[in-house]
Amino acid sequence: MEGISEILKKTKSSILIIDDSDDILDYLSHDLGKEYKVHTAKNGEAALALLQQEFVQLVVSDVMMPKMDGFELCEKIKFTLELSHIPIILLTAKNTLQARIQGLKVGADAYIEKPFSLDHLYAQIENLLAGRLKLKECYAKSPLVHINSIAHTKMDEAFVEQLVGVILKHLDETELDVERLSLLMNMSKPTLYRKIKSISDLSPHDIINLTRLKKAADLINSGNHRVNELAEETGYNSPGQFRRNFYKYFNMSPSEYIDKVTMRIHD
Repeated sequence: MEGISEILKKTKSSILIIDDSDDILDYLSHDLGKEYKVHTAKNGEAALALLQQEFVQLVVSDVMMPKMDGFELCEKIKFTLELSHIPIILLTAKNTLQARIQGLKVGADAYIEKPFSLDHLYAQIENLLAGRLKLKECYAKSPLVHINSIAHTKMDEAFVEQLVGVILKHLDETELDVERLSLLMNMSKPTLYRKIKSISDLSPHDIINLTRLKKAADLINSGNHRVNELAEETGYNSPGQFRRNFYKYFNMSPSEYIDKVTMRIHD
């Protein structure tokens, strides 16, 4: 099985570098471009415009910039629903405790003082991306891991709770799809898709299926061990479809999971 770092290298994550210095932008984009898909911007306003158009998984930003500094940019990203999931590394020549505290207050995920080594920056980027990928994999593969585990801000947590709540409320709609879900969430289809993809690495279709299947796992843990009833209660057209989906996501059949739960109860 591939390790997290190998997966990251193979998928070439997309990052945005923001700095008003052409020399620093060229230097960082050239070097980081060997491992990542790199976008660049020269100030916070240009960065926000780019983030609305491109799929970006991590931001590296200078603090001292014209028009909008790194602190203000970080705050705007963390308080914008479509962007709040993106981890941010702030680079700054300000090495005071007050500056570090300000960075944390606006939601920065890491804070690196200038001058810095590229090895240090690489390590911070990989740690943030790998940590989030690990949580996403755990959510997608475990019947009982809640979607809140992949939310990194209060805004993201509120979003995923609303998302799951809407799906559960419409669980009896066997044809629930991204078009219907976007209407129920009062979001455009592309915005909803991008937000779900960014937070979970999954499609809305996958999230709908996982919500159904995790509800089934909850029912199994509550004592409902009848596969036909589980399929019906979680919105599947047939027990066969339910079994196939359960195995696809969790690598075990519903019956195998029922046996695991039963054994745990009797231990």
